[in-house]
Amino acid sequence: MDIILHYREKGNKEPFILLHGNGDNGSYFKNQIDYFSGRYRMIAPDTRGHGKSPRGTAPFTIEQFADDLFDFTEGLEIPKAVILGFSDGANIAMKFAIKYPDKVKALILNGGNLNTKGVKRTVQIPIEIGYKTARLFASKSPDAKKNAEMLGLMVNEPNISLHELSKITAPTLVICGSNDMIKESHTRKIAENIPNAKLSVIEGNHFIANKRYDVFNKEVDIFLQTVK
Repeated sequence: MDIILHYREKGNKEPFILLHGNGDNGSYFKNQIDYFSGRYRMIAPDTRGHGKSPRGTAPFTIEQFADDLFDFTEGLEIPKAVILGFSDGANIAMKFAIKYPDKVKALILNGGNLNTKGVKRTVQIPIEIGYKTARLFASKSPDAKKNAEMLGLMVNEPNISLHELSKITAPTLVICGSNDMIKESHTRKIAENIPNAKLSVIEGNHFIANKRYDVFNKEVDIFLQTVK
């Protein structure tokens, strides 16, 4: 691994890794860290090029972020962990669970998508326009280049097939908002194609872990109590 990921940590029991969304950082999960830290070792890394983690020279892709997570867990000597991913973090979590199934004790996927078709067009179109604009100025502006890379994650990725989801072996909770930016039909498709996955739809938008953390945490808590 060409970089060292910055991370937040609280608690000292079973590892519980939190993966934030595009353009954000581990502080997004403050309410989950506080809630679960009495029973888990809460670890919230900043993804490559996000928050306080350096960009490095490796590809800026969901696949690379999943490999970064593997190296991160190896560096912290974590053989297996509960993993909660939000938005792009959920996409990283899916890639990670597909590629490294033995590293995942339980999986919580919040607001993830398999491809761009899963995103509502009213949300996706402005992202695509912003991406094209940022690319035009990427060679002249470091900020535009960074913005193009960030938006590129939502325009060109994650490209996960339904068949790949069958490789996920960990107990899984798929959770979303009733008014999420991800189509509910798409979220249901994810849940239906992961073996024995559970689906929970909470009233709210894409940011239920942050905006409705009391209900969100309770749903996650109930699910984790079923995990042996």
